[in-house]
Amino acid sequence: MGLIVRAELKKIAEQFSIAGDFGDAFEEKAKNLLKDAMGRATANGRKTLMAKDL
Repeated sequence: MGLIVRAELKKIAEQFSIAGDFGDAFEEKAKNLLKDAMGRATANGRKTLMAKDL
């Protein structure tokens, strides 16, 4: 399951074309961001992700 919907990326990017590898790289960054946020929440004794974890 992907976190990123490529059609939505195209909507947001508007006048820009999006290369195939951009979507994959963006997906990987999003996953890493989520993992980092999970680590911060865990370190703070929470199982709830909050904006401050980003």
